[in-house]
Amino acid sequence: LSLFQVEQVKLLDRFSTSNKSLTGTLYLTATHLLFIDAHQKETWILHHHIASVEKLALTTSGCPLVIQCKNFRTVHFIVPRERDCHDIYNSLLQLSKQAKYEDLYAFSYNPKQNDAERLQGWELIDLTEEYQRMGVPNTNWQLSDANRDYKICETYPRELYVPRIASKPIIVGSSKFRSKGRFPVLSYYHQSKEAAICRCSQPLSGFSARCLEDEHLLQAISKANPANCYMYVMDTRPRLNAMANRAAGKGYENEDNYSNIRFQFVGIENIHVMRSSLQKLLEVNGTKGLSVNDFYSGLESSGWLRHIKAVMDAAIFLAKVLIEKDWISFGHKFSERCGHLDGDPKEVSPVFTQFLECVWHLTEQFPQAFEFNEAFLLQIHEHIHSCQFGNFIGNCQKEREELKLKEKTYSLWPFLLDDQKKYLNPLYGSQSQKSAVLEPNTVSFNFKFWRNMYHQFDRTLHPRQSVFNIIMNMNEQNKQLEKDIKDLESQIKQRKNKQTDGILSKELLNSVRPESPALKATLSLKEQALLPVNDVLRTIEGSSPADNRYSEYADEFSKAEPAVVSLEYGVARMTC
Repeated sequence: LSLFQVEQVKLLDRFSTSNKSLTGTLYLTATHLLFIDAHQKETWILHHHIASVEKLALTTSGCPLVIQCKNFRTVHFIVPRERDCHDIYNSLLQLSKQAKYEDLYAFSYNPKQNDAERLQGWELIDLTEEYQRMGVPNTNWQLSDANRDYKICETYPRELYVPRIASKPIIVGSSKFRSKGRFPVLSYYHQSKEAAICRCSQPLSGFSARCLEDEHLLQAISKANPANCYMYVMDTRPRLNAMANRAAGKGYENEDNYSNIRFQFVGIENIHVMRSSLQKLLEVNGTKGLSVNDFYSGLESSGWLRHIKAVMDAAIFLAKVLIEKDWISFGHKFSERCGHLDGDPKEVSPVFTQFLECVWHLTEQFPQAFEFNEAFLLQIHEHIHSCQFGNFIGNCQKEREELKLKEKTYSLWPFLLDDQKKYLNPLYGSQSQKSAVLEPNTVSFNFKFWRNMYHQFDRTLHPRQSVFNIIMNMNEQNKQLEKDIKDLESQIKQRKNKQTDGILSKELLNSVRPESPALKATLSLKEQALLPVNDVLRTIEGSSPADNRYSEYADEFSKAEPAVVSLEYGVARMTC
């Protein structure tokens, strides 16, 4: 690269009406763009996070450079010299679009772990154990080896669970009738209700085609749910889209050909509509000086929250989603949808972002039901684009195995677990939510703009303190106070024992000989050195005569020797 650092660069506050800015030095490394301002505050931007770079027309103050990031950060630099700005622009275009997987950050990232630690990180989540937790295999469901070598479906994982009565010829026949061979397989099983959720792609039915093997497989799935008299077949597309696909030889299931099914369209739009909707949302977010009415009007016009509502309406039928299983193993095309490589921009779409936003809406409606907090969701979103870890690289499990990600990259999950306190929900109630079924209300007014997702880097815009952070800090303070109380109680007990020993020694001394004048003087001096207990307690910050929270400790101090009890910590720090 021709450019490594540029001085006297200005970083603009994009929402400031007075064009406030910070002046500093801009550095370009192999993996990051780094800006250090005059106060030594650092702003790091990973090259893989960059979605677009725009060089604007030259102004009297310099050459503007606007960088839009996939994690919704927007930075606006003013570079003094146009030549420098041009070099940065060209370098970022090159560094933010990689041609092959091996050039992604995950393949060079090294957190100082050996091979054993790397492997241990990848083994934190075991999908076999996840199925066992759900009670599978059982009398109705079994593990199939039909796709062990990816011969039936390249975008499915090797291990698939199917109805026990479904033979291999039925599975193979059904796969040939489904788009990309994605035949119906088990995704989630409710053990007590013996109810299952299966997944598959659209059938290649066209206008009139049918497949007996596919019909038999759906019938086998129905029989594997003995507590239910019929089975829902949910098509997530709008009806018009599905009908249009029939002309291309695809389509949807004909209820006349399948027994005991109820067919339903959900109406979730395709990836192109979602991409366009997000772009409109970001345009509204980035507009300076909008009134409240204009902002809400733009938010409504983008259609983003309507799409989130449509996804939530469909998700009401579902009980649980596991990222490793239902997104990674079952072949969500992360690299195409997130634009990891320099490919077709029409394949990029915020599908996984919508999933995370749906989960966030659930946490808002059910704040005690989830052990993780908002920061956990934001961190996952950060790393689906960062390419720092191998979890989200590639478009299916087969491709990830070919890339040898478990040997060459690190897993995200141990990285999050190392800092798990940061991601715990202080309102989580494990007992109260143990058997509860979440029933979200999808009335339109329950859907809110996720400020901390789309404005997480705009700290000057309506700064607010997170309620969860406040509660977490209070919890930490309470834990410290409880520890201090135990320390004080221990010291009080020790002082009591010492006082008892002192009284016994004094009695023994008096019984041997009369008390000497020197000993009398020493005891008198010691008594004068004692601090009054009431005076000590009045030094507690925020306390008052009516505040008797520490009265029991005052009683204890009056019995012991308060002069030797350290108030450097403990009661003197109880300022809450």
